[in-house]
Amino acid sequence: MKFRSGLLLGTAFLAGLAVGPGALRLAGSGDFPGAALAREISHDNSAETVRLLTLLGTVMDVVKAEYVHPVSDKDLINNALDGMVGNLDPHSSYMTAAQFHDMQTEISGKFGGLGLQVQGESGHVRVVSPIDGTPAARAGIQPGDFITMVDHKSIDDLTLDQAVRKMRGDPGTKISLTIVRPKTGKTLTFDMTREIVHVQIVKSALYGSTGYIRLTEFDDDLESAMHAAFDKLKAQATKASGGKLTGIILDLRSNPGGKLDQAIAVSDDFIKDGEIVSIRGRHAENNQRWDAKGTDITNGLPIVVLTNGGSASASEIVAGALKDHHRAIILGEKTFGKGSVQTLIPIGDQGAVRLTTARYYTPSGRSIQGLGITPDIPVAETKDDDAYGYREADLSHILTNIGGNRTNETPRTDIPPIAKSIPKMPDASWPAFDATKPATDFQLQQAIKVINAMAGLSNPAPATAPATEVKAAAPTAPKPPEAHH
Repeated sequence: MKFRSGLLLGTAFLAGLAVGPGALRLAGSGDFPGAALAREISHDNSAETVRLLTLLGTVMDVVKAEYVHPVSDKDLINNALDGMVGNLDPHSSYMTAAQFHDMQTEISGKFGGLGLQVQGESGHVRVVSPIDGTPAARAGIQPGDFITMVDHKSIDDLTLDQAVRKMRGDPGTKISLTIVRPKTGKTLTFDMTREIVHVQIVKSALYGSTGYIRLTEFDDDLESAMHAAFDKLKAQATKASGGKLTGIILDLRSNPGGKLDQAIAVSDDFIKDGEIVSIRGRHAENNQRWDAKGTDITNGLPIVVLTNGGSASASEIVAGALKDHHRAIILGEKTFGKGSVQTLIPIGDQGAVRLTTARYYTPSGRSIQGLGITPDIPVAETKDDDAYGYREADLSHILTNIGGNRTNETPRTDIPPIAKSIPKMPDASWPAFDATKPATDFQLQQAIKVINAMAGLSNPAPATAPATEVKAAAPTAPKPPEAHH
């Protein structure tokens, strides 16, 4: 089976929200008529399949006849489809036509809402990550929070899609979210105002002669915006001191993923040659590998990549490629561990199926599914970090990690000596983190020390200036999906 597809490695619904980490192929004109199912039934254990389909019809009849109030065939069948696909793994799902339309709106990169990435977990709604600069991020909602109430009404009896729809709304309207924070056991309420959420954002800043680039999500045109930010930093460094950039910090923390082509393009900007990523699935003809094309926009500058438990999917592809090629030092915390690819298959005008169809592998042949990428220099975000995390391995019925390189990682010999003196977490005197004050960002400050040591500099000044935003230009028209075979 071959799909024409553009690949997206994202996390869930963005509706002012988004739904959990997932690599996504957008199938071109994929339409799977019922006749194909009939052919499959005739070839594969048809008697058992017919018996089970008959059972499904019988249960529908019982529910329609005896349930406390009338239920439509449409609702029952949609519920069955939700269970059929949704129980395969945390990232597969059936989407109605309305849900499919919402996803297409999200992929466009501009929508109204709160700016949350969320994931369904055992009937609950859990935050994967807030998006930088959005109402959710400013309010202080954190990865791992469970959303329990919307406008002071419980959402425990709602599906993930129903909960997401309650959180969506017109820009400028008020909303209240109640969350439970497992790390502390506290219940908190956040009052926010919905906004138009722009997700194609690159942030940059110059700290001394070190360029800082933060990627918040891998959406359309992200790489071109990153490239523009890098060019801007080079010009700023020349203007500021007549010197040149001496290193780059690439911040992928709490970046939930996005499009595979953008992850490959970003990796290709820093790696001259060799494999970036490969995908392998059930059908060998769909396996594919992407290689670097002999360019490095930095001309070999030292790179430190910042990661945490919210760095997922496309972020992990970039971190994994740069780590395996020894092109960057990974500093921070272990990543989310989302190593599967989903294909978005339209079903005529009835909706679509988001189906896990492959695993992806780093250049060393490793699958990070359920494992994540371990930093070269582990550094916690806060002094209160007790190793609590919310990652792929914490989800129910996750995809197994198979088929990759299972040998122990060979210890790197190119880690700078300063790594031994980098604290694993801030001490009690370190100020509370404030996103508007880089000097309070402990991981960032340690990254600056490492990058300056790699560049042969000493006594670097702490980062104090806030990062600036570079927004990717919105495409003038929807882009057709890429063709992959």
